[in-house]
Amino acid sequence: MNINLTELTVKTAHDHLMNGDFTAVELTQAYLDEIAKRNGELNAYLEVFSDALESAKKADERIGAYRAGKADHEASNMLLGIPVAVKDNILIKGKVASAASKMLENYHATYDATVISKLEKAGAVFLGRTNMDEFAMGGSTENSAYGPTRNPYDTTRVAGGSSGGSAAVVAANMALVALGSDTGGSIRQPASFCGVVGLKPTYGRVSRYGVMAMGSSLDQIGPFGKTVGDCEEVMKVIGGQDIKDGTTITDETYVTVPLLGKSKPTIGVPRHFLGGDGISKEVMDTFNASVAKLEKAGYEVKEIKLPNISYSLLVYYIVMPAEVSANMARFDGMRFGLHRDGKNGIEDYFESRRAGLGREVIRRILLGTYVLSSGYYDAYYNRANAVRQMITQDFLEAFKSVDIIMTPTAPSPAFRIGEKVSDPMAMYLEDIFTVTANLTGLPAISIPANRETQRGLDGQGGDTGPGNNIDRENASLPIGVQITARHGDEKTLYDVGKELLGE
Repeated sequence: MNINLTELTVKTAHDHLMNGDFTAVELTQAYLDEIAKRNGELNAYLEVFSDALESAKKADERIGAYRAGKADHEASNMLLGIPVAVKDNILIKGKVASAASKMLENYHATYDATVISKLEKAGAVFLGRTNMDEFAMGGSTENSAYGPTRNPYDTTRVAGGSSGGSAAVVAANMALVALGSDTGGSIRQPASFCGVVGLKPTYGRVSRYGVMAMGSSLDQIGPFGKTVGDCEEVMKVIGGQDIKDGTTITDETYVTVPLLGKSKPTIGVPRHFLGGDGISKEVMDTFNASVAKLEKAGYEVKEIKLPNISYSLLVYYIVMPAEVSANMARFDGMRFGLHRDGKNGIEDYFESRRAGLGREVIRRILLGTYVLSSGYYDAYYNRANAVRQMITQDFLEAFKSVDIIMTPTAPSPAFRIGEKVSDPMAMYLEDIFTVTANLTGLPAISIPANRETQRGLDGQGGDTGPGNNIDRENASLPIGVQITARHGDEKTLYDVGKELLGE
């Protein structure tokens, strides 16, 4: 059968595999063919794994055993034989894990991340490792040491970041689903820019063991998919408590409060935070249309106040660099990774870091070291953490009257490559709506909100496929809306997201 990658979802692919309509090898080969066709232009994969077809063969053997009646449990495993892409900061034993940095260009992982072990057990097929901002520091994937990832809808524009490669491969049909990491919006913002679904789970819902730490109190691994259901299926596999990560939670850790809405969740909109000059008219029009769509479907919409939300970006850019400074200390050119000889031991350290780290990484290390230094620790870091708690309390208070909170995902659609890379402040402002979920630990999802207006593969309207370097100046680029829920309540995110996408 001809495999239509554009229309494929995890569920439909699973059904086809179980029915014998096509094999995991054939499905994997279809994605490999698409990668060969498009990756040279998009630079979304840093490496395509040579053993992908071998993994697919093993999946076919398991599927064959099930179809022969020798394994009844495989039918419930939705990811068996499903091709998956993995962000380059998640460890796969024996594979290069460079975090898109020259510092780790030749580093081979010595163990599997917990999420990788779980996906392997499920029988997923790893296609390759995806491009990203170096050590996940950036919002456009322009900070990669191996060149930027280009947006599949318009290759003059960024794919977002830091998980831009993972978002792009799903959008361009070069993987069915992908893994990313989210420290301040690094899954949700590229999902918005590339027109796919991206989920940042509750802090602790997914083990961070085996992901290169950027901000340990902020980081979470999460999925990209074309549908909410795709992300939900990935989460069923990768979520759960892990003895190797003491921050992980069980499903019983948070008891979800019964929904306040009579039949559907009540939506809170912080209008006071959505009136800034930096938010594009197209984003606000799309957001308002999404709220109106849910209201028409029977959702109650309330205006809410989050008194301290305006401080979120300021707090994030103190807490995050401080944690970056501590986590990056291990990359010293001595224990592993790039090494450059200097006149003595300390010069070795300096030379290795100069050669191995990019400007944005160095900028954040310096900023974090400053706010943690003697005389400034209390003035900056401790005060930022105090305000972080106030912001969290604001959200918890809001959830006493609403079930979810909606905002745009990003203040603008994808911007042009090179447009903001030399202006750190403009780049940091891209995180204005997304950092709150990381500061508070709440789950948040980005849902494509304007798929029906995006141009298709032939440059015409009415198709949901990405275009090929067409002029998008007067056409709609992908725009996402963000939905945030209570701690542990990913289910409500799924329900509302499916309503928006018509799943």
